[in-house]
Amino acid sequence: MAAALAGMGVLHFARPKPFDGLIPPALPGPARAWTVGSGVAELAVAGMLAAPRTRRAGGRAAQALFLGVWPGNAWMAWRWRGRSWPWRALALGRLPLQVPMIRAAGRIARG
Repeated sequence: MAAALAGMGVLHFARPKPFDGLIPPALPGPARAWTVGSGVAELAVAGMLAAPRTRRAGGRAAQALFLGVWPGNAWMAWRWRGRSWPWRALALGRLPLQVPMIRAAGRIARG
């Protein structure tokens, strides 16, 4: 989980444009600020998960992060509702995949 979060965090900086499109317009400020902020959060949580002393706290932080990005995934599914079925399936498929990620982070938090 730490490696996946670190990779995604790096992508937020290397290729931010796709992440900008996940930011719901109801959020205040520019989408790029939210992209950068979520990238920093992913890198921080990855670091917490990788360090034995902060791993359990990192599990709770990962749960919060996954819950926090869920609205972005829902926004993407809504925006992609007019695309062809494979793209819609991809966007909709991301929503339930958050659940096992949240549960896995909870198991890490419990040790």
